[in-house]
Parts: sequence; structure tokens; C-alpha cells
Amino acid sequence: MDLFKLFGKNDSSKDIAKERLKLVLIHDRANVSPQFLEMIKSEIIGVISDYMEIDEKGLEITLTRTRRDYDNSTVPALVANIPIKRMKDNGKI
Repeated sequence: MDLFKLFGKNDSSKDIAKERLKLVLIHDRANVSPQFLEMIKSEIIGVISDYMEIDEKGLEITLTRTRRDYDNSTVPALVANIPIKRMKDNGKI
């Protein structure tokens, strides 16, 4: 999710509304700000980029809640969909 994309003129009103709704739902579910999620996204991109080339436009990171099997409680979960363009050769062993 690209926060700057929300204010661009290239997206349709429907797409912009959909992205804004996603941000609101994420905030409600995880009780974190959209800026916090963007900060996490940037740091994940930085770490993963050392090992592989990724498609940042297709990157999706969300915070949600998931149910534990053993006690039926819910806990926060970070879900990431990271499209990989190619692996980098970092001195394979």
C-alpha cells in the first residue's frame, strides 16, 4: 500500500476509496497508524533488498488478527505479500 498513491490523480475514485478503506481497517484491527505501517514497510524493503530484488509496487503488508489453535484467542499478525523479481548472488555457500 503506497500512502502517496492515495493522493495521486492517476487512480480512479474507486481505487482511492478502496485503499483508504484498507488503511482504516488495518488501523482498527491492529491499533497502529498508517504512518507506522509505512515505516515497517520501508524497513522490510531495506532488509529484503539486500538478498533479492523485489517488486515494490506489488508489495502488500498488513496487520491483522489471527486465531490461535491451542487457546482460541486472537493475536496480531503481520502478513506480507512480497513479489520477488530475482534473487541476488550474495556469495552462496
